[in-house]
Amino acid sequence: MNSFNTIFNIQVFGASHGPLVGVTLDHVPAGIAIQTSDFLPDLARRKGGQKGGTPRVEEDIPQIVSGYFNGYTTGAPLTILFENNNTRSEAYTKQRDVYRPGHADFVAHEKFGGFEDYRGGGHFSARLTTGIVAAGVIAKKILGSITFEALVTEAGGLQDIDAALEKAIAAKDSIGGIVSCTIKHVPVGWGEPFWDSIESRMAQAMFSIPAVKGIEFGSGFAAARMMGSEHNDAYLDINGHTRTNHAGGIIGGISNGNDLSFRLAFKPTASTPKEQQTFNQATQQVEPFSVKGRHDLCVALRAPVIVEAMAALVLVDLMMLHKARI
Repeated sequence: MNSFNTIFNIQVFGASHGPLVGVTLDHVPAGIAIQTSDFLPDLARRKGGQKGGTPRVEEDIPQIVSGYFNGYTTGAPLTILFENNNTRSEAYTKQRDVYRPGHADFVAHEKFGGFEDYRGGGHFSARLTTGIVAAGVIAKKILGSITFEALVTEAGGLQDIDAALEKAIAAKDSIGGIVSCTIKHVPVGWGEPFWDSIESRMAQAMFSIPAVKGIEFGSGFAAARMMGSEHNDAYLDINGHTRTNHAGGIIGGISNGNDLSFRLAFKPTASTPKEQQTFNQATQQVEPFSVKGRHDLCVALRAPVIVEAMAALVLVDLMMLHKARI
């Protein structure tokens, strides 16, 4: 439930309003130079506080408590912690009896028999992506010259992000968005047929990001409306260069040397101030309900760096699997 990858294993732990959240990485190569400042740019991209983001802002200073000595990774499991200091749990206690629409309240209650930590979404919260972003920093260091760029290309159905946010603010509601990711300089040959194809592993990782509802690679769903001769990426030379990149850099589940490209659909933030109708366990009635607390207007806005981190974690594992073959 909390672990991912085959060799380069990642585990996440903690809860939104618990004392901390964190991550443990196994099989991190020894001798990687890291310092606190390495993490801060990506962690800042994930933070709230910006337009459309949650007002909850944590300091997010990484505490490396294992697998690190004298400025370098040791080869032992690397564990990084982040304290939760800016929590307000009262609102969640007051609405405990209500199943919040779009949230995991009902399924968590049923699955864990009422023992789940419901404050701020508990272990289901996007707060746990803090550790994933930190792990992504390590993964990017291991991958070296491979570069990642994820961007919000659409919000609320509009390419003008500011206009989309203003529209949502006026409606007192939340919106979703599209995040596009391009990864350059991936060597030819990474990925495996079928279960460990790049698409399979990337899709599993991306769907683990809270609020992701769809993914497409290369031309994606548009390929269904194309002719085969139109979609095929014709080869230009012995090195495998192609005239187009409709496949998104992946053929047969394996990287072909082109840029890896994919897009993700993020649903509207489930927590919205707009009044809704939902079931109250205490009264056994469907009643008016409005979410209280601090929430993102559009969760996609803080997602690009999380997407990059997840992609880097997948690629390190596929790189290690590839090296194990040769």
